[in-house]
Amino acid sequence: MKSKDIAIVGILLAVGAILRYFLAMLHTPLTPNMIIAFYCLAIILIRPKVLEALGIGIVAGILSMLISSSMFPPANLISEPIGALVCFALYALLKDRTKLAPTATTFLSTLASGFSFAAIAIVFVGATILQKYNGDIAGFIVVFVPIVVITAVFNAIIVQILYLPANRVLSRGHE
Repeated sequence: MKSKDIAIVGILLAVGAILRYFLAMLHTPLTPNMIIAFYCLAIILIRPKVLEALGIGIVAGILSMLISSSMFPPANLISEPIGALVCFALYALLKDRTKLAPTATTFLSTLASGFSFAAIAIVFVGATILQKYNGDIAGFIVVFVPIVVITAVFNAIIVQILYLPANRVLSRGHE
């Protein structure tokens, strides 16, 4: 990866982390994970190799874990790399097929990250989850699924809006 690409990834991850941290401070029932949106944008813009995309996901997982107020922050160390790899693969498949490739890619990557996070959390802190939801895992699912889907929609819209101007700016450097 070129140093310019590393700088782009770093800036986008920093913006995502700052936005996530700020949104977490608002103590709303839904705190969107802006880090996912911004690492998807980075992967879509720079089109890294698969191991570089995995590295982006690992860094995103570390950032997410450090600023998370979730039930099991270490789950981010697995869920974010999964999201990054899904983003890498889906964008490679969709980029030449539709202008909405950034939207679809980010939406599905957010779902992959969010649902893998939930699965990991259930495995490691299932007893706590069951206690919080009165022994009903279905209650957790009913609460968690809409949060992940709403976040996925929000992230997809953000990335689609930012993709065109960001791509233009980056294209100017190649002329």
